[in-house]
Amino acid sequence: YVEKGQTPVMLKPRTDTRDGERVISSRIGLKEECGFVDEFLAEMKTAGSSVRKDLEEKRLAAVIVDEAQFLTAEEVDLLSDIVDYYEIPVLCYGLRTDFTSHLFEGSRRLMEIADKIEEVPTVCWCGRRAHYNTRIKDGKVVRTGEQIMIGGNESYVSLCRKHFKEGK
Repeated sequence: YVEKGQTPVMLKPRTDTRDGERVISSRIGLKEECGFVDEFLAEMKTAGSSVRKDLEEKRLAAVIVDEAQFLTAEEVDLLSDIVDYYEIPVLCYGLRTDFTSHLFEGSRRLMEIADKIEEVPTVCWCGRRAHYNTRIKDGKVVRTGEQIMIGGNESYVSLCRKHFKEGK
């Protein structure tokens, strides 16, 4: 429910450069302009800033964060302040684990402090529930490399545990 005069704010971490600098887009083609989490949080801490005024005067219906896995633990904690002190919902979307099945820093902190966690299930090619965001290159599973590599369907595929272990 959005009251008159309220708007949601869309944010993402600077790390996410896949869709452009200040753009969030979905796999079904939806695109929306957004701000950066670090800028928003810096403004939130600045007395008299427009962000601080919007929070204090409840002009924001919600704060929506995409690619939340790239957040720092400190950023997650600051976002929780928006919920606790301004009573404005913060909705974070992102991956739980990286291509080696280890938690991202932002995901770990969200799992530790989130009021509610909902998982959007994905399916492996075999029909089982997919638990792994598997990095691929030249049709083969990649098991080493930097934790963060920006990419989409050309670089990642969802696999069940069995097929992740087998590299299929």
